[in-house]
Amino acid sequence: MKKLVVKKNAECMACLACVSACSEAFYKDFDEDLSCIRIVAKGSGAKLNVCIQCGKCMKVCEHEAITQNPKTGVYMINKKKCVGCGKCVEVCPTKVMVHKEGNPVSKCIACGICVKACPMEILEIVEK
Repeated sequence: MKKLVVKKNAECMACLACVSACSEAFYKDFDEDLSCIRIVAKGSGAKLNVCIQCGKCMKVCEHEAITQNPKTGVYMINKKKCVGCGKCVEVCPTKVMVHKEGNPVSKCIACGICVKACPMEILEIVEK
């Protein structure tokens, strides 16, 4: 399974480069609420929340809009099927799903944009 992880014992400086890269890539706007990666504790030793690809979002989706890619293991949202009800957002244990009013929900697809943007090199895409 392909997923985004924070390297062990890595220290985030909360520069928001990863957050900016994610929101700008998918929404063409820098907005912390539009990023699929969250900095939850800022300052010294900031902490990051990332999608753990647990599948809880898929289990609650009544519209079958979320499926698991058989090759990568990544859970993906079919924007044509998503009605934006937000049930998946509510069950996300890391609170990294994006629900912008009037739009389908978004989530991390382990694309690596944030990895490339991080000046501290604390993010990586791994196969688990």
